[in-house]
Amino acid sequence: MAVIIAAKRSAIVPRGGAFAGLEIEEIAAPVIAALLQGFSHRVDEVICANALGAGGNVARIIALAAGLPTVAGLTIDRQCTGGLDAILLARALVDSRAARVVIAGGAESYSRASQRSHGGVEYSQARFVPKGWHDPDMAQAADLIAREAGISRAAQDAYAIESHAKYRVAVGEIVSVAGLARDPAAGRVTAALAARAVPIVGSITAANTALAADGAAFVLVVADDLAAKMACGGLRILRGANVGGDFARPGLAARDAIVAVGGAGADVAPNLAEVMEAYACQAMLCSAGLRAVNVGGGALARGHAIGASGAVLAVRLFYELRLGQGVAAIAGAGGIGAAMVVQKTARLRKNASVERL
Repeated sequence: MAVIIAAKRSAIVPRGGAFAGLEIEEIAAPVIAALLQGFSHRVDEVICANALGAGGNVARIIALAAGLPTVAGLTIDRQCTGGLDAILLARALVDSRAARVVIAGGAESYSRASQRSHGGVEYSQARFVPKGWHDPDMAQAADLIAREAGISRAAQDAYAIESHAKYRVAVGEIVSVAGLARDPAAGRVTAALAARAVPIVGSITAANTALAADGAAFVLVVADDLAAKMACGGLRILRGANVGGDFARPGLAARDAIVAVGGAGADVAPNLAEVMEAYACQAMLCSAGLRAVNVGGGALARGHAIGASGAVLAVRLFYELRLGQGVAAIAGAGGIGAAMVVQKTARLRKNASVERL
């Protein structure tokens, strides 16, 4: 059974910020280098999610930049769910014995997306359902589910303010890239700021929406016998799910994925949950029935580096889960969702202490 034995990420930096001048491999390669520090076994594959089209086989480019020339690299695009999907794919490779060591996660340069096209189409014009079908703007779709569920702007703002207030990182979680080792947007949303935020549509504002961002996050997935030999413990990947939901209400697909893995069912009561906060109303609906959700804040505080965001959830679980089981879940454009259930292994390295910054 596959085990996550290490997890690292870069800071999540709002578009146009400190990472704007970096190539995607310049953001991701330092994360992988830190992930492999002290690890001597051969890496079989690097799986990297990327949603905005960084050009070419991003995983191969990153692998080369990280000093892994024998790794072919596999790039996937499943939009927001991609980072978590990459980890589930790594699990499948390891569990099937097609690989023993896989680096998986995601990397995104939102800043550079405006300089490129996505498959020959400007990203703003990209579509996620067949031509002629209703393909909602994400903010409009979020406002729809908020109205249907009766979630007010005030409630969404309160959730976002709490996410910023809870923000914390673990020692060693963030790898310094371009001299930055802290999520610069965290802690900025206050009641005063939320009150004056201009609506994007309906009850959706910039204050209760995750900021578009640059960043990278990866985990090291190995076979359980290798983890046992190393006596390093970590997170055992118990199961995962990928679902197709209502494309008109894409944000709710994370809830469908949680149900699919039993994360909110009677058979599993996770000690900890990491649920994507693309929009406050979405997170509120998808985390219903879960306990200890986003204890160190969520994407509303950090930002949303699309292809990397699912992997960021896994990194957060790695550092925050002390015992028992945890669940990570995320939704994506087109009405897709992904979820993963992990369990803390018995033999552990001393987990990183948590500091509030």
